[in-house]
Amino acid sequence: MPKVNYALMFVTDDSIKDDNTFFAILEAALQGGATIIQLREKTLDTLSFYNRALRGKELCSNYGIPLIINDRLDIALAIDADGVHIGQADMPYDVARRLMGNSKIIGLSVSSTEQAVQFDAQAADYIGISPIFSTNTKTTDLARPLGIAGLKAIRELYGKPIVCIGGINKNNTQEIIENGADGIAVVSAISKAANPEAATKELKEIICKTGTN
Repeated sequence: MPKVNYALMFVTDDSIKDDNTFFAILEAALQGGATIIQLREKTLDTLSFYNRALRGKELCSNYGIPLIINDRLDIALAIDADGVHIGQADMPYDVARRLMGNSKIIGLSVSSTEQAVQFDAQAADYIGISPIFSTNTKTTDLARPLGIAGLKAIRELYGKPIVCIGGINKNNTQEIIENGADGIAVVSAISKAANPEAATKELKEIICKTGTN
């Protein structure tokens, strides 16, 4: 699998129902320097999700940026996405890997040190620490925020890339990178910004100045 830059993952905002707005924000994130895109849809029917994913893949391909699909292996397979991100209650890693193949990205959400040392996490290409801070983007099934202390504890146990998500903005990005994360994943910090491209650029600059990405 080609080396993946996990520095700045934009997770698309499924509260945006208008496709024109949705894709304008996605392209702004790509223009601003997002290094990987995760398409997340919790309420769309399968056909609508498929159509949005197909268009998203074409757009990401134009910028040479990988697109991964949240949860839905069927959608990922249908559009030949670059990978999937799965949660603790989704398809087991080994099944996802068998279906996706060895050339695809598979990320896994982790909410504790115990989950970080399990086989699925250790086998995944990266883990997403979720949530690192409290967030209003997801209102259900959220674990207690791990905070910087949790990030540091997991960093000691996990040798592959770590991406943090949850309550991240320009004010706490530096601290996250300084304490061992390889990247951040954000939704509203970009999608709700007055200027999504400028917001993406600002986050990317902080990451680049702080880390080695």
